[in-house]
Amino acid sequence: MARTKKPETPQTTAQQLSSLIKSVRQILRKDKGLNGDLDRLPLLTWVMFLKFLDDLETRHAEEAELDGRPYEPLIDAPYRWRDWAARADGINGDELLAFINQDEAIRPDGTRGPGLFAWLRAQAQRNGRDGQRAVIANVFRGVQNRMVSGYLLRDVLNKVNAIHFTASEEIHTLSHLYESMVREMRDAAGDSGEFYTPRPVVRFMVQVTDPQLDETVLDPACGTGGFLVEAFDHLARQVKTTEQRETLQQRTLYGQEAKPLPYMLAEMNLLLHGLEAPQIAYGNTLAQKLAEIGHEQRVDVVLTNPPFGGEEEAGIKANFPPTLQTSETALLFLQYIMRKLRVADSPLPAGEGGPKGRVRVRDAERVRGGRAAVVVPNGTLFGDGVAAAIKKQLVEDFNLHTIVRLQQGVFAPYTDIPANLLFFDRNGKTQDIWYYELPLPEGRKKYSKTAPMQFEEFAECLAWWRERKEGPQAWKASVADIAQRGYNLDLKNPNAKQDLEHAAPAELVARMRAHEGEALRLIAEIEKLVGEVAA
Repeated sequence: MARTKKPETPQTTAQQLSSLIKSVRQILRKDKGLNGDLDRLPLLTWVMFLKFLDDLETRHAEEAELDGRPYEPLIDAPYRWRDWAARADGINGDELLAFINQDEAIRPDGTRGPGLFAWLRAQAQRNGRDGQRAVIANVFRGVQNRMVSGYLLRDVLNKVNAIHFTASEEIHTLSHLYESMVREMRDAAGDSGEFYTPRPVVRFMVQVTDPQLDETVLDPACGTGGFLVEAFDHLARQVKTTEQRETLQQRTLYGQEAKPLPYMLAEMNLLLHGLEAPQIAYGNTLAQKLAEIGHEQRVDVVLTNPPFGGEEEAGIKANFPPTLQTSETALLFLQYIMRKLRVADSPLPAGEGGPKGRVRVRDAERVRGGRAAVVVPNGTLFGDGVAAAIKKQLVEDFNLHTIVRLQQGVFAPYTDIPANLLFFDRNGKTQDIWYYELPLPEGRKKYSKTAPMQFEEFAECLAWWRERKEGPQAWKASVADIAQRGYNLDLKNPNAKQDLEHAAPAELVARMRAHEGEALRLIAEIEKLVGEVAA
């Protein structure tokens, strides 16, 4: 007797999209012009970006038609996705590559004109649409199509065309798939992994900083947009009215990124999470003169992980006070963040923080100073010279209330150097600094790419945050103690045995160099005393 074939269970949206993305990546692996995930993800990103944009434009045009108002599209024919990519039997092979890559080409409508990328890059010169055309131009300024087969590229376009970016369930699913691909790219990037901050760290920083809907949030080194995505999700849960949604969409989240690849990835990441017009500036944040940042440019919340170990050119250093100039990127960013934080009781420029604009100070409510959560390497804590002078200003002019110490390997494989989370605000001077050392899970010596940190490991720290007291993982230091130490913030847990055995070599060398000056000073004093005794 023949067996009855069991009917297939219909795939969920998540399964369908996961299968679709998997098949796209298999196609990309066949192309000889793409070398690993560092090439494949950017290509998939710009393709999805254009499909997403066309779906969004279609929806906005339909809404405008229903309201009886005109609609000005961001992208004109024949450069819209629907004009050149949507048809399965559309332009193909060398004709497709020429249209995308060349400055001038035969377009899908048969006319001759600028190629796709050339036309998109030129959109910064057009006015209107609140700077959104400049965003498109910046995204494609650093994009190159590395695929050498126009036939494989057509297969990719046909697959991506099946994604419905107007369906909320698909968008939600795709946002998670996209994040996992960014993580894979981070792992493939090795020492270029600064683009990506582990999600557990991001979630913790956003949760304890707790941005509110009437505040502005900035990440001045936003990488792939992880902090802004998490802040958007955090704020979206507070939205109750149409006006609040408009405030969140248009006047709340800001970022800046200097490198073209993470800039494009951040734009896509935020779009997929529901921010329709991400306000991310393209360029070096540190290129702005510090003294030129006034009240109108300040923000309520800064959430960021500036690049570790980078060095800036002389022209960038000149934007900072002469006594605080350094080539070390992390220290320059720390100064920039301090300057960007809102001063307590300062007025806000009209138009900021609400749909109709308002000026704080409010009648009966004191305006809080800005607050920041910043990732820094150990070297920032124990650095002397200019680093100590910057930390002196941080302690004396700001309230540096908490330092959370992370364990080795949290940022693997990008770096093994342990990192720290600084939490400070502009509401008075520092009184005491609380330290909390996050322990490794039992039986572990370090984190790694294959065994990363989990958000659940912050549970005890989150409970402690609300009701602080000293214990095995927590202790505090007074400002007087810190000043006596020359503003060396590298305080070890007095309740735990120090473990230098597993410290990264780079950290040990840096720590030795940091104390070299103090050691030489002591030697000189001893020699002086010996000389006086001998005399």
